Amino acid sequence: MCAKKITVIGAGSIEFGLATLATIVREKSLRGSELALVDLSGESLELVAQTTRRMSDAWGAEMAVLADTDRTAVMKDSDFVIVATEVSPREALWRMDWEIPLKHGLRQPYGENGGPGGLMHACRQIPPILEMARDMEVLCPDAWLINFSNPLPRITRAITRYTDVKVVGKCHQISVGYALVAALLGDLYEIDLPPATSLYSGADNVATIHQLANVGRQYFSLKSAGLNHFIWLLDVRDKETGEDLYPLLRSALAEAPPQLEPFSLDLLRHFGLLPLPGDTHLVEYLQWGHDPISKPWEYYDLKLYKWGQQEAARQYLQTMLSDLASGKQNVAGLRDALSEGAVEIIDAMSSNQPFYDEAVNIPNQGAIAGLPAETIVELPAMVDASGIHGMQVGQFPPAINELLRREAALVEMVVETAVTGDRNLALQTLLLDPMMNDIRRAEAILDDYLRAFARYLPQFE
Repeated sequence: MCAKKITVIGAGSIEFGLATLATIVREKSLRGSELALVDLSGESLELVAQTTRRMSDAWGAEMAVLADTDRTAVMKDSDFVIVATEVSPREALWRMDWEIPLKHGLRQPYGENGGPGGLMHACRQIPPILEMARDMEVLCPDAWLINFSNPLPRITRAITRYTDVKVVGKCHQISVGYALVAALLGDLYEIDLPPATSLYSGADNVATIHQLANVGRQYFSLKSAGLNHFIWLLDVRDKETGEDLYPLLRSALAEAPPQLEPFSLDLLRHFGLLPLPGDTHLVEYLQWGHDPISKPWEYYDLKLYKWGQQEAARQYLQTMLSDLASGKQNVAGLRDALSEGAVEIIDAMSSNQPFYDEAVNIPNQGAIAGLPAETIVELPAMVDASGIHGMQVGQFPPAINELLRREAALVEMVVETAVTGDRNLALQTLLLDPMMNDIRRAEAILDDYLRAFARYLPQFE
């Protein structure tokens, strides 16, 4: 056993916090560890803390559970700090990120991690998370920060650029890649597909994606790399025989169902490699999803985030959490929680049992040729007690490399904008975004954004 101190900031996040805590508590190698839970909502925090104690008692984990709305009160001497936070109210702010550009004639395909909405999201998220990292420099300078918060590569880059904290970003989007490969090769492997299978991001589609991803992991081995939500399939093989399946994947294009990630499949046709994040996220980084004349969102059936549905799901989960904390609902079901990837990193570093992680977000340091060393890239890595060691990926085809390089350069400008609050730099950043094709539109959007979000963006005062 390797008892550790693990601080979870955003523990009240029912989507990420509770599942991550369940995977930590059930991990036998971490028995006897100390969990420090932090959330700004005292009510949610107490419910999560009580549920965590119930899990520890039920599963014999012998974990000490602390909870405080002030992270500095419990963070000291942590070995790991997990961050899964959002400036609230999340859905209301995201809706404004999307609606404000629409008033000026720009319809973003999603508006979370790229485009004007992605810039504002980063400007709200980066300053408070940097404060957390700076607290770590004082209270637990040797700890690893495991970041789940979006926009993930922009936040992770801000931490590496402005602090000395060791950080890794984790995202589950590679699961969509397994689901996509399973759907494309479904006939060959006799995989039953749900009717009208689509892999769009949404609470109502999570079960479909997980179901197909689990099937895909049974049959296939994938290797991918790129930027978060912008990764490309480099290699796909039959898990049992080792056969290279990329030729069969390309052949399957002709018979692909029309609703199956048509934007991603078009890029496979034209660029030669398959992007894996799914259309929902992929379109945020490219200029081909928002033209008001051709309306590609209709052709590709690009679905927006369902803000109202997510708000309702959050309320339902809050009720469930209350029942778990009080004992009305048994915690046994939480033992099957899907891992978001934190516990595997913690276990590998703590026990020095090397672990192959299919997708981590870390500084490039030459792993992907043609991208700067400091760029936060997503790629496979080996994790052990000495750290996280990204695998050498080599060179992407020139056109794909240029798409990645442009986004990597934009990330640097977004991060600097979010930290400095420089209005002119913010305008330049908007003008370099692939969704922006008009100077006056960019000026108007920025003006409206800064007025609407003034209370959330003190760095621009």
